[in-house]
Amino acid sequence: MTGTTADPRAATGLGAAAAGMLLIAATYGMARFGVGLFAPALSAQRPDLAGVLGWAGAAQFTAYSLAAVAAARWVDRRPRAGLLLAGATATLGCLGVAVASTPAVFVAAVFIGGLGGGFASPALVPVVDAVVAPHASATAQSVVNAGTAVGVIGAGTVASTAAAVGPAWVFMALVCAVATVAAWYPVRARTDLAVAHRPTAGPPSAPARRPWRLLVLPGAAAVVAGAGSALTWTFGPLLITGSGAVAPARAGWLWIALGLGGVLGTLTGTLVRRTGARGAWCWCAGALAVAAAGVAVSVAAGSAWPAYGSMALFGAGYMGLSGVLILWARQVWPGGAGAGTSVLFVALATGQALGSVGFGLAQDVAGPAVLAVLAAGLCVLGGLTARIRKG
Repeated sequence: MTGTTADPRAATGLGAAAAGMLLIAATYGMARFGVGLFAPALSAQRPDLAGVLGWAGAAQFTAYSLAAVAAARWVDRRPRAGLLLAGATATLGCLGVAVASTPAVFVAAVFIGGLGGGFASPALVPVVDAVVAPHASATAQSVVNAGTAVGVIGAGTVASTAAAVGPAWVFMALVCAVATVAAWYPVRARTDLAVAHRPTAGPPSAPARRPWRLLVLPGAAAVVAGAGSALTWTFGPLLITGSGAVAPARAGWLWIALGLGGVLGTLTGTLVRRTGARGAWCWCAGALAVAAAGVAVSVAAGSAWPAYGSMALFGAGYMGLSGVLILWARQVWPGGAGAGTSVLFVALATGQALGSVGFGLAQDVAGPAVLAVLAAGLCVLGGLTARIRKG
């Protein structure tokens, strides 16, 4: 008994989870959510872009939705193509933001960059399921999903050290390209990726009987909570620095705090095992609500510490929230985990797109504290939606 019973997939699975985390870090934490982080710098260095930040946020969430919808149709059969598309669009989008000087070019670049995450998450679900031992699959998926937190920390560090927006986004484009190679190369020749996610027990037709009905409840909850989360992702640093709670030069530290909190998203698998998908969702949505309320306190009092604490709590809640969606999809639609993840992430992004536009328009009639309280209410409602039971 000298290791002969060890699962040969252990080392491969660890590498795949690490590479997947890196790809999520690049496509989500940088190419997607980096726009909100750089909002103060973009407004200062490129004033012509300040008026379209809300529309840019909606553009990236919409692009994400479109990519996820497209991926849902084929990603379970061709996950490697999904990885390559994720990296290519994220890289191109970052380069576009680096050179954009007009609103039209900026929104177009943000749209292209937003496609990356829509391809990445659904593609990584079957890849990880194929190379990770079944008993460790939920944990591995949570680790991969926590890549958003890693990317947010990286983007915050870049924002804190870069003197100008352009070079910062060129660097993030390079990170996206390297992450794509790291995720694709180890599985480039595998032939089992498209079938490894299929269920091994139960009647084969079970997942296909009522698949869409099983996704309605988590999808509705994702739309509502996603709308509430949009305020922080799109306008969080801008609102906090604008209130004087944090100096604009330290906006990157807000993102770093968010990312550090988001590392707790690696515990999502454990939370789901202990409380179930619905219970875990409620805990995470509640964390988002408390974080939004903390932002309201910060901007009203002009205090930095509530801002940093709220961003950290938001990161933990959001990474957990998105991780729950992945595991929820695998539970209710085991025959198509990648497609199920696409559907639920589209719902989340739809809410975020609506929230970005809505909060952008509401800034003209409501103060930042009121907007933060409204965001908290949406997050609470999103959590309560998951508790609805069929009669």
